Amino acid sequence: MLATESVKFRKSNRPKTLTKKERKAQGVGKDYGKATLMYSSVSASKIKIVADLIKGKNVVEAMAILRFTPKSASELLIKILKSAVANAENNNNMDPEKLYVTEAYANQGPTAKRIQPRAQGRAYRILKRTSHITVVVKEKE
Repeated sequence: MLATESVKFRKSNRPKTLTKKERKAQGVGKDYGKATLMYSSVSASKIKIVADLIKGKNVVEAMAILRFTPKSASELLIKILKSAVANAENNNNMDPEKLYVTEAYANQGPTAKRIQPRAQGRAYRILKRTSHITVVVKEKE
């Protein structure tokens, strides 16, 4: 009776993750365009201020907001947004007029530690923070 049941038990109850080939066959990731900038020399907290301005906005409106925002992070976000739109258009055949920003976030990257010499032989530490920026665009139905 046990031999007739050919149920395979896995070590974990988690669902099996798909391979790259299986994801491509099922069309996973074909409904959005994504662009990422790794190791940006601007801290994540400075980028989050500007990224929150464009979440949920149309791409044209988001570009206008970024163009007139007087922050250094806005220039980086313009480049990443253009790249995400190009990825959606070229890889997934989406209409760039219908795209809107679904996600825009920055995660903390590695921190470079530097030393600033001070009086009487002391040294202060300078933290040069980096970040990883991601922008995702989707098409409005």
